[in-house]
Amino acid sequence: MPGDRVIFGAAALPEPDRDWLAAVERLPIDSVWQGGHILPRHPTGEAITRLALMTAWTERVRVGSAILVLPLYHPVIIAKQVADLDSRSGGRISLGVGVGGEFPHEFEAVGVPVNQRGARTNEAMTVLRALWRGGPVTHHGAHFTLDDVELLPAAEPGLGASRMRAGGPPLLVSGRREAAMRRAARLGDGWLPYLVSPDAYARSLETVRAEAAAAGRDLDGFEWMLYLYCSVRADGDRARADVRNFLGRAYGDKPDAMLDRIAPAGTPAEVAARIQHYVDAGARHIVISPAAHQDTLEVVRLAAEEVLPRLTIPAPAREAERASAATATATATATATATATATS
Repeated sequence: MPGDRVIFGAAALPEPDRDWLAAVERLPIDSVWQGGHILPRHPTGEAITRLALMTAWTERVRVGSAILVLPLYHPVIIAKQVADLDSRSGGRISLGVGVGGEFPHEFEAVGVPVNQRGARTNEAMTVLRALWRGGPVTHHGAHFTLDDVELLPAAEPGLGASRMRAGGPPLLVSGRREAAMRRAARLGDGWLPYLVSPDAYARSLETVRAEAAAAGRDLDGFEWMLYLYCSVRADGDRARADVRNFLGRAYGDKPDAMLDRIAPAGTPAEVAARIQHYVDAGARHIVISPAAHQDTLEVVRLAAEEVLPRLTIPAPAREAERASAATATATATATATATATATS
């Protein structure tokens, strides 16, 4: 957990590459991310395949999917694949999930009605949790049925036991709509929106917190993340051209004024000033996704070395986060002490 500091992740664009990842691990970067579709319109990779490559080609950083279109997959298959990756990586996996829908032909091809994607995602997250907790699982839902099944993650060679984290990897919910915010508040371990302005990000945090309170859920340990398209260059005009060309191809033509609100671009000082607005709004783990077709490592390097040091958490928020962390630690210590006393 970042505690009272901002941390950066990096999206491994355009594809996971061994040398690129090795260079990123030498930077003050805490995580690497990639997603993917099953039937993309361009020859790009699939999410779990990319996750496996990044896990194999890194040693230190957290490795995550941003994002996996969960309703396209059966949750039992995903549970096993991700459990094995988490075990073999020593607990470094995070699963970012979303509902997709921008490519309806993917849903048709795998026999999943696109109008069921939200309900299937909610139920699949519940199934993942149950399987990762360990022990026999029986689940009779609207979309998935399991009877007394048990997931056994792969054992680490030489240890004879799994190194998957207790309860499994964190589930991080992506999206921009209120349905995604409700999903994050009720089922997720973190919120990972994309293509949002700082104001929209702040509003989304308010919604997630309100939904969690309505559900009676404590958000201690919840991760406030952001997947942020941006370009950082010594030449600010080149960076702005990067974003225009990249997002114009990926998401359709958008006016420059809109791009300026959702995808910071410019020199390190200019981008830091823009990202600071997201930090002020509550973002603490920001995944830098280079909005560029070339020299993406340069974007990540400048972000890590020249943008990140300029960011600060507002003093009131810093004190509140420290107090929350202290409360969580005290609660965990008291629980452990009570458990030890009861079993002694």
